[in-house]
Amino acid sequence: MIIHNFTASLLAVFGVGSVLIFTTLTISASEVMLLMLLLLCSVICMSLCEWALFRIHIAPIKNVFKDRDTSLDTLDAAFRQAHRFPLLSVYRILGPHLFGFSVPAVLLGICLIKNNLLNIPLSYILPAFAVTFLVAGMHSVIEFFLCSKAVKPMLITLRNKGLMLYGTDLVPDREIPISLKSKVMFSAIYIGVYPLLLFALASQLRFKEGVAPGLPEYWSWSMLIVIMSVLFAVFGSFLLFKNISEPIEKLQEGMAEVEQGQFHYRNEVYSDEFATVIAGFNKMIRGLKERDQINNQLLESLYTTLASALDARDPNTAGHSIRVAEYSVMIGREAGLCEETLDDLRKSALLHDIGKIGIKDSILMKEGRLTMEEYEEIKKHPVIGASILSSVQPAEMLRPLIPGVKYHHERFDGHGYPEGLAGNDIPLFGRIMAVADAYDAMTSDRPYRRGMPSETALSIIKEGRGTQWDPVYADYFLKIMDSFSDRQLMNENRENG
Repeated sequence: MIIHNFTASLLAVFGVGSVLIFTTLTISASEVMLLMLLLLCSVICMSLCEWALFRIHIAPIKNVFKDRDTSLDTLDAAFRQAHRFPLLSVYRILGPHLFGFSVPAVLLGICLIKNNLLNIPLSYILPAFAVTFLVAGMHSVIEFFLCSKAVKPMLITLRNKGLMLYGTDLVPDREIPISLKSKVMFSAIYIGVYPLLLFALASQLRFKEGVAPGLPEYWSWSMLIVIMSVLFAVFGSFLLFKNISEPIEKLQEGMAEVEQGQFHYRNEVYSDEFATVIAGFNKMIRGLKERDQINNQLLESLYTTLASALDARDPNTAGHSIRVAEYSVMIGREAGLCEETLDDLRKSALLHDIGKIGIKDSILMKEGRLTMEEYEEIKKHPVIGASILSSVQPAEMLRPLIPGVKYHHERFDGHGYPEGLAGNDIPLFGRIMAVADAYDAMTSDRPYRRGMPSETALSIIKEGRGTQWDPVYADYFLKIMDSFSDRQLMNENRENG
């Protein structure tokens, strides 16, 4: 803000001011030096006034960073002051320009004219003062928008401090220093009127110098003044546009994220009605997050309930689906799958046998060995399960789960079912769940046989890697179980020791 202020002040005085003076008035070289000295002295007075006001305005904010034990009241006062800083920047421009610059310049100008050091009529003082007011006003409009952008990191920092230290959001119910209506109205009026008034005042001085409107000298001068005025107006209009368009763009970004299912709060802070709009957007996001959390909880309960209901139908496989889901996630995590994919893998494994709903009880609960016809009937459950999940709406919700349900009985060598896929043609979830399903089936008790020891099941998986099971995921599972056995042995030794 200091850089913006200092640069713009120098540009306003030595850019616009000096161009108006030295192109409008007919003066000698010595008078040019005196006027430059007058401008320099006035700029020094103006800068001192601006710096003094800046120190007063920045003091409440500095207090937050000088004291480590910052109270909530100190934070609130700093946030309130930072919130008003763009409006305060207008006061810092208009006050010092009018009193810190204009008063010394007028007094020095009168002294120089009275002592015949400047050959300029005293009647020029009033138009010069009016030009100073116009330039200061345009400078304040530009500084307002530049300050609005520059102060945002400070506002966000103070807001985060309030949230972190006290759990209090400093933004809600904050008064608006300047309304959007006032901002647009005053900026538009000033941007529209400024070039006209500046040109009219400068032309009046030019006419007093005896330059007629029809002369080429007048038109070249007038074009310079018009271009300079229009550039200021265009720059002010651009800053006004950016000030209004930025929050709209932020909201559009937020809405695009919502469409993609990403619910992120907007941490932007504004000093106009957009603050209320952003607060409303964040309230909407909070509601969507709560609703999404409830929906996820309901879905999680649904998956677990379906798996438990399926296992309850056949007491011989109680807990099978939940164990297969746990083993599958262990393999997936070892393989480096992302959390979103792991979640889909777990859900797919929970529902991997849902197709058995379509199998007759006489076959599903048979205590003896199955006949070939009965086994062929059982082999239909992956396709039945995939068909059940495909009928659920909206279809995209369960689509990622279907490959694991349909293909968890495929073999790596192509001799599995239902489609006889081989190698990497078998979907990822199918290859992972095949290992987890086989291990739990081998180690679980059945009416016609007792479950085999874990070591025996693991040796069978080791022998079948590359034929029945994908060697990569079989190795991952063997590594996990070896690590688990080592930890269990260490714990037993520790207890016995």
